[in-house]
Amino acid sequence: MSDTKKTVKVTQTGSPIGRKPGQRETLIGLGLNKIRRSSELEDTPAVRGMIRKVAHLVKVEG
Repeated sequence: MSDTKKTVKVTQTGSPIGRKPGQRETLIGLGLNKIRRSSELEDTPAVRGMIRKVAHLVKVEG
């Protein structure tokens, strides 16, 4: 049995300027801080919730 964890790649596509402070903090929590930056994260319910909160600012792959 392989021990590979599912991951999801998140790329920032929008700017947090003019957004609520919580959305900027969520992007930082996802490891993003500039447009077109990407982050490879473990696919957990907590990460999915964070992605849902800023879905209009990110692109999700895999």
